[in-house]
Amino acid sequence: MTVKLNGVTIIFNVTDLDRTNKFYRTHLGLDFVRYEEAGSTFLMTKIGPDIDVMAFRGDPRPGNTPNVVFGLAEGGIDGFVERLAAAGVEIVTPVSEAPDGLYADFRDPDGHTVSVYQPATLPRS
Repeated sequence: MTVKLNGVTIIFNVTDLDRTNKFYRTHLGLDFVRYEEAGSTFLMTKIGPDIDVMAFRGDPRPGNTPNVVFGLAEGGIDGFVERLAAAGVEIVTPVSEAPDGLYADFRDPDGHTVSVYQPATLPRS
């Protein structure tokens, strides 16, 4: 079964949100907006119609960041993750809550962690 994707989010783990905001604004012209949701503070901006960039406080070591998150256009995250697991794909994080939706992490053939996300308004299966 083919899955329909509707965008990509690139997430950076950073030590200092203010320093990150200043750097990307000064050097790349990105205008981040600061959000505080569900006890988490993060930065977010769009760099195209279907590409978001986010920054969260976290471990910035290579291998932990950046993370690539594909949006599931029609939902169905539970079935998608079940199909991955049935195909022998390593599930790193089972379907879990995220701001305004659900996400899951899995490994690609080279061991990179890849994520999928769907808004809470879409069906889970």
